[in-house]
Amino acid sequence: MGILLATVHIFSAVTGGTGAPVAILDTDIGDDIDDTWALAFLLGSPQLDLRLVITASDDTPTKTRLLAKILDKIGRTDIPIGAGVKNTDRPIHQAKWLADYDLKMYPGKVHEDGVGAMIDLIMKAERPVTLIVIGPQTNLREALRREPRIAEKARVVSMAGSVEIGYGGKQGRQPEYNVYRDIEAARAVFAAPWDITFAPLDTCGTIILKGERFARVRDSKDPRAQTVIANYRAWTNFDKYPEGESSVLFDTEAVYLAMDQSFCEMKTVKLTIDDKGNTVPDENGRPVKCALGWKDKDAFEELLVKALE
Repeated sequence: MGILLATVHIFSAVTGGTGAPVAILDTDIGDDIDDTWALAFLLGSPQLDLRLVITASDDTPTKTRLLAKILDKIGRTDIPIGAGVKNTDRPIHQAKWLADYDLKMYPGKVHEDGVGAMIDLIMKAERPVTLIVIGPQTNLREALRREPRIAEKARVVSMAGSVEIGYGGKQGRQPEYNVYRDIEAARAVFAAPWDITFAPLDTCGTIILKGERFARVRDSKDPRAQTVIANYRAWTNFDKYPEGESSVLFDTEAVYLAMDQSFCEMKTVKLTIDDKGNTVPDENGRPVKCALGWKDKDAFEELLVKALE
Protein backbone atom coordinates (compact mmCIF):
# COMPACT_ATOMS: atom_id res chain seq x y z
CA MET A 1 0.00 0.00 0.00
CA GLY A 2 1.42 3.41 -0.95
CA ILE A 3 1.89 6.08 1.71
CA LEU A 4 -0.94 8.25 0.35
CA LEU A 5 -3.47 5.40 0.28
CA ALA A 6 -2.32 4.15 3.67
CA THR A 7 -2.61 7.62 5.14
CA VAL A 8 -6.10 8.12 3.66
CA HIS A 9 -7.12 4.75 5.10
CA ILE A 10 -5.93 5.76 8.57
CA PHE A 11 -7.58 9.21 8.27
CA SER A 12 -10.89 7.52 7.49
CA ALA A 13 -10.54 5.22 10.48
CA VAL A 14 -9.79 8.08 12.83
CA THR A 15 -11.86 10.95 11.49
CA GLY A 16 -14.62 9.39 9.42
CA GLY A 17 -13.12 11.02 6.33
CA THR A 18 -13.75 14.56 7.58
CA GLY A 19 -10.14 15.77 7.57
CA ALA A 20 -6.80 15.36 9.29
CA PRO A 21 -6.87 13.86 12.79
CA VAL A 22 -6.89 16.37 15.63
CA ALA A 23 -3.63 15.92 17.55
CA ILE A 24 -2.26 16.86 20.96
CA LEU A 25 1.45 16.47 21.64
CA ASP A 26 2.49 15.58 25.20
CA THR A 27 6.27 15.99 25.38
CA ASP A 28 9.09 16.01 27.92
CA ILE A 29 10.99 18.39 25.65
CA GLY A 30 14.22 19.66 27.17
CA ASP A 31 15.47 16.24 28.25
CA ASP A 32 16.59 14.16 25.26
CA ILE A 33 16.87 16.18 22.03
CA ASP A 34 14.64 13.74 20.12
CA ASP A 35 11.53 15.56 21.39
CA THR A 36 12.68 18.67 19.54
CA TRP A 37 13.14 16.68 16.32
CA ALA A 38 9.72 15.07 16.82
CA LEU A 39 8.03 18.43 17.33
CA ALA A 40 9.60 19.80 14.14
CA PHE A 41 8.55 16.64 12.27
CA LEU A 42 4.99 17.11 13.48
CA LEU A 43 4.99 20.78 12.48
CA GLY A 44 6.08 19.76 8.98
CA SER A 45 3.36 17.11 8.66
CA PRO A 46 0.00 18.51 7.46
CA GLN A 47 -1.44 15.00 7.79
CA LEU A 48 -2.11 15.91 11.43
CA ASP A 49 -4.07 18.87 12.82
CA LEU A 50 -1.99 19.91 15.85
CA ARG A 51 -4.19 21.80 18.31
CA LEU A 52 -2.16 21.78 21.56
CA VAL A 53 1.30 20.97 22.93
CA ILE A 54 1.83 20.39 26.65
CA THR A 55 5.04 19.75 28.55
CA ALA A 56 5.61 16.69 30.71
CA SER A 57 7.76 15.57 33.63
CA ASP A 58 10.17 17.47 35.89
CA ASP A 59 10.33 21.30 35.59
CA THR A 60 7.41 21.75 33.21
CA PRO A 61 7.23 25.58 33.50
CA THR A 62 10.82 25.87 32.23
CA LYS A 63 10.08 23.30 29.55
CA THR A 64 7.09 25.40 28.51
CA ARG A 65 9.38 28.40 28.03
CA LEU A 66 11.61 26.23 25.83
CA LEU A 67 8.60 25.02 23.84
CA ALA A 68 7.41 28.60 23.41
CA LYS A 69 10.76 29.79 22.10
CA ILE A 70 10.98 26.89 19.64
CA LEU A 71 7.52 27.61 18.25
CA ASP A 72 8.32 31.33 18.16
CA LYS A 73 11.48 30.72 16.12
CA ILE A 74 9.68 28.37 13.75
CA GLY A 75 6.81 30.81 13.30
CA ARG A 76 4.05 28.60 14.74
CA THR A 77 2.79 30.68 17.65
CA ASP A 78 -0.73 29.88 16.47
CA ILE A 79 -0.45 26.63 18.44
CA PRO A 80 -1.63 26.83 22.08
CA ILE A 81 0.77 25.44 24.66
CA GLY A 82 0.54 24.47 28.30
CA ALA A 83 2.51 23.28 31.30
CA GLY A 84 1.86 19.77 32.53
CA VAL A 85 2.39 18.31 36.00
CA LYS A 86 5.62 19.53 37.60
CA ASN A 87 7.28 16.88 39.77
CA THR A 88 10.94 17.97 40.10
CA ASP A 89 13.22 20.96 39.53
CA ARG A 90 15.63 18.94 37.39
CA PRO A 91 17.42 21.24 34.91
CA ILE A 92 16.70 20.99 31.21
CA HIS A 93 19.45 20.09 28.73
CA GLN A 94 18.76 22.93 26.29
CA ALA A 95 19.16 25.79 28.76
CA LYS A 96 22.01 27.30 26.75
CA TRP A 97 19.70 27.82 23.76
CA LEU A 98 16.72 28.87 25.90
CA ALA A 99 18.80 31.58 27.62
CA ASP A 100 16.56 34.26 29.16
CA TYR A 101 13.51 33.81 26.91
CA ASP A 102 10.46 35.03 28.85
CA LEU A 103 7.12 33.31 28.40
CA LYS A 104 5.56 36.77 28.18
CA MET A 105 7.33 37.12 24.83
CA TYR A 106 5.24 34.30 23.36
CA PRO A 107 2.38 35.84 21.37
CA GLY A 108 0.29 32.66 21.37
CA LYS A 109 -2.03 31.12 23.95
CA VAL A 110 -0.35 29.71 27.08
CA HIS A 111 -2.32 27.49 29.48
CA GLU A 112 -0.98 27.43 33.02
CA ASP A 113 -2.94 24.20 33.52
CA GLY A 114 -1.96 22.17 30.48
CA VAL A 115 -3.74 19.04 31.71
CA GLY A 116 -6.99 20.98 32.01
CA ALA A 117 -6.52 22.31 28.48
CA MET A 118 -5.96 18.76 27.23
CA ILE A 119 -9.16 17.54 28.87
CA ASP A 120 -11.16 20.48 27.55
CA LEU A 121 -9.93 20.02 23.97
CA ILE A 122 -10.62 16.28 23.97
CA MET A 123 -14.11 16.62 25.42
CA LYS A 124 -15.10 19.42 23.04
CA ALA A 125 -13.38 18.16 19.86
CA GLU A 126 -15.63 17.63 16.87
CA ARG A 127 -13.82 14.40 16.00
CA PRO A 128 -11.63 11.86 17.84
CA VAL A 129 -8.33 13.18 19.16
CA THR A 130 -4.93 11.55 18.71
CA LEU A 131 -2.74 11.94 21.80
CA ILE A 132 0.93 11.71 20.76
CA VAL A 133 2.80 10.96 23.97
CA ILE A 134 6.61 11.15 23.83
CA GLY A 135 7.51 11.38 27.51
CA PRO A 136 6.54 9.77 30.83
CA GLN A 137 2.75 9.51 30.96
CA THR A 138 2.26 11.54 34.14
CA ASN A 139 -0.03 14.08 32.48
CA LEU A 140 -2.31 11.37 31.11
CA ARG A 141 -2.67 9.78 34.53
CA GLU A 142 -3.74 13.13 35.97
CA ALA A 143 -6.11 13.77 33.06
CA LEU A 144 -7.75 10.37 33.55
CA ARG A 145 -8.10 11.05 37.28
CA ARG A 146 -9.92 14.31 36.58
CA GLU A 147 -12.01 13.12 33.62
CA PRO A 148 -12.04 9.37 32.81
CA ARG A 149 -14.31 9.96 29.79
CA ILE A 150 -11.38 11.29 27.74
CA ALA A 151 -10.51 7.64 26.99
CA GLU A 152 -13.78 7.37 25.04
CA LYS A 153 -12.86 10.30 22.79
CA ALA A 154 -9.13 9.84 22.16
CA ARG A 155 -6.51 7.32 21.15
CA VAL A 156 -2.92 7.18 22.41
CA VAL A 157 0.17 6.86 20.23
CA SER A 158 3.18 6.66 22.49
CA MET A 159 6.95 6.25 22.27
CA ALA A 160 7.14 3.68 25.03
CA GLY A 161 8.15 0.18 25.94
CA SER A 162 10.43 -2.60 24.76
CA VAL A 163 8.87 -5.87 23.65
CA GLU A 164 11.69 -7.99 22.23
CA ILE A 165 14.57 -5.54 21.63
CA GLY A 166 16.14 -2.96 23.94
CA TYR A 167 18.29 0.14 23.54
CA GLY A 168 20.66 0.26 20.57
CA GLY A 169 19.10 -2.79 18.92
CA LYS A 170 20.19 -5.10 21.74
CA GLN A 171 18.27 -8.39 21.81
CA GLY A 172 16.00 -8.79 24.82
CA ARG A 173 13.58 -6.33 26.37
CA GLN A 174 14.70 -3.59 28.74
CA PRO A 175 12.86 -1.13 30.97
CA GLU A 176 12.25 1.88 28.72
CA TYR A 177 12.59 5.39 30.18
CA ASN A 178 9.09 6.73 29.45
CA VAL A 179 7.61 3.72 31.26
CA TYR A 180 9.96 3.23 34.21
CA ARG A 181 10.13 6.95 35.00
CA ASP A 182 6.46 6.80 36.04
CA ILE A 183 5.31 3.19 36.19
CA GLU A 184 2.01 3.97 37.91
CA ALA A 185 1.13 6.50 35.21
CA ALA A 186 1.86 3.95 32.48
CA ARG A 187 -0.35 1.42 34.30
CA ALA A 188 -3.14 3.99 34.57
CA VAL A 189 -2.96 4.59 30.81
CA PHE A 190 -3.12 0.81 30.24
CA ALA A 191 -6.19 0.58 32.46
CA ALA A 192 -8.19 3.09 30.39
CA PRO A 193 -10.35 1.85 27.48
CA TRP A 194 -8.74 3.83 24.63
CA ASP A 195 -6.85 2.43 21.67
CA ILE A 196 -3.08 2.38 22.33
CA THR A 197 -0.26 2.20 19.80
CA PHE A 198 3.41 1.89 20.82
CA ALA A 199 6.59 2.96 19.06
CA PRO A 200 8.80 0.69 21.22
CA LEU A 201 12.58 0.42 21.35
CA ASP A 202 12.24 -2.55 18.99
CA THR A 203 11.98 -0.08 16.09
CA CYS A 204 12.59 3.45 17.37
CA GLY A 205 15.81 2.62 19.22
CA THR A 206 17.98 2.71 16.10
CA ILE A 207 16.63 5.77 14.26
CA ILE A 208 19.69 7.89 13.45
CA LEU A 209 20.06 10.29 10.53
CA LYS A 210 23.50 10.08 8.92
CA GLY A 211 25.35 11.23 5.84
CA GLU A 212 23.35 12.97 3.13
CA ARG A 213 20.08 12.91 5.05
CA PHE A 214 21.53 14.54 8.14
CA ALA A 215 23.35 17.07 5.93
CA ARG A 216 20.08 18.05 4.25
CA VAL A 217 18.60 18.97 7.63
CA ARG A 218 21.79 20.62 8.87
CA ASP A 219 22.12 22.78 5.75
CA SER A 220 18.44 23.60 5.25
CA LYS A 221 17.24 27.19 5.48
CA ASP A 222 13.82 26.12 6.73
CA PRO A 223 13.18 27.47 10.25
CA ARG A 224 12.14 24.01 11.45
CA ALA A 225 15.50 22.52 10.50
CA GLN A 226 17.50 25.52 11.66
CA THR A 227 15.83 25.51 15.07
CA VAL A 228 16.39 21.77 15.49
CA ILE A 229 20.08 22.01 14.59
CA ALA A 230 20.63 25.05 16.83
CA ASN A 231 19.11 23.15 19.75
CA TYR A 232 21.06 19.99 18.93
CA ARG A 233 24.34 21.93 19.01
CA ALA A 234 23.38 23.59 22.32
CA TRP A 235 22.18 20.33 23.88
CA THR A 236 24.37 19.27 26.79
CA ASN A 237 24.97 15.81 25.29
CA PHE A 238 25.86 17.02 21.79
CA ASP A 239 29.56 16.20 22.09
CA LYS A 240 28.79 12.55 22.90
CA TYR A 241 27.68 11.86 19.31
CA PRO A 242 29.71 11.61 16.08
CA GLU A 243 30.01 14.66 13.87
CA GLY A 244 27.65 14.63 10.92
CA GLU A 245 24.83 12.56 12.38
CA SER A 246 21.95 12.83 14.81
CA SER A 247 21.50 11.19 18.16
CA VAL A 248 18.85 8.45 18.37
CA LEU A 249 15.53 10.01 17.32
CA PHE A 250 13.21 7.72 19.29
CA ASP A 251 10.21 10.05 19.45
CA THR A 252 9.95 10.73 15.73
CA GLU A 253 8.45 7.27 15.22
CA ALA A 254 5.48 8.06 17.48
CA VAL A 255 4.70 11.10 15.31
CA TYR A 256 4.89 8.88 12.23
CA LEU A 257 2.62 6.18 13.68
CA ALA A 258 0.03 8.83 14.50
CA MET A 259 -0.40 9.54 10.78
CA ASP A 260 0.59 6.32 8.99
CA GLN A 261 1.88 2.84 9.81
CA SER A 262 2.67 1.33 6.41
CA PHE A 263 6.46 1.48 6.84
CA CYS A 264 6.31 -0.64 10.02
CA GLU A 265 5.46 -4.23 10.88
CA MET A 266 2.56 -3.81 13.29
CA LYS A 267 1.40 -6.49 15.71
CA THR A 268 -1.11 -6.38 18.54
CA VAL A 269 0.60 -7.69 21.67
CA LYS A 270 -1.00 -8.20 25.08
CA LEU A 271 1.30 -6.51 27.59
CA THR A 272 1.62 -5.99 31.31
CA ILE A 273 3.99 -3.60 33.10
CA ASP A 274 6.14 -5.13 35.82
CA ASP A 275 7.61 -3.37 38.85
CA LYS A 276 10.82 -2.49 36.97
CA GLY A 277 8.95 -0.88 34.07
CA ASN A 278 9.31 -3.76 31.61
CA THR A 279 6.47 -4.15 29.11
CA VAL A 280 6.02 -7.92 29.24
CA PRO A 281 3.95 -10.05 26.84
CA ASP A 282 1.20 -11.73 28.85
CA GLU A 283 -1.88 -13.57 27.55
CA ASN A 284 -3.89 -11.78 30.24
CA GLY A 285 -2.36 -8.39 29.41
CA ARG A 286 -3.62 -5.25 27.74
CA PRO A 287 -3.77 -5.32 23.91
CA VAL A 288 -1.36 -2.76 22.43
CA LYS A 289 -0.57 -2.19 18.75
CA CYS A 290 3.23 -2.31 18.54
CA ALA A 291 5.66 -1.48 15.74
CA LEU A 292 7.95 -4.50 16.10
CA GLY A 293 9.89 -4.20 12.85
CA TRP A 294 10.51 -2.04 9.80
CA LYS A 295 9.13 -2.71 6.34
CA ASP A 296 10.83 0.38 4.92
CA LYS A 297 12.99 2.32 7.36
CA ASP A 298 14.63 4.14 4.46
CA ALA A 299 11.29 5.59 3.38
CA PHE A 300 10.54 6.67 6.95
CA GLU A 301 13.85 8.54 7.21
CA GLU A 302 13.18 10.26 3.89
CA LEU A 303 9.72 11.32 5.08
CA LEU A 304 11.25 12.73 8.28
CA VAL A 305 13.89 14.73 6.40
CA LYS A 306 11.40 16.12 3.90
CA ALA A 307 9.20 17.37 6.75
CA LEU A 308 12.12 19.39 8.11
CA GLU A 309 13.91 20.69 5.03
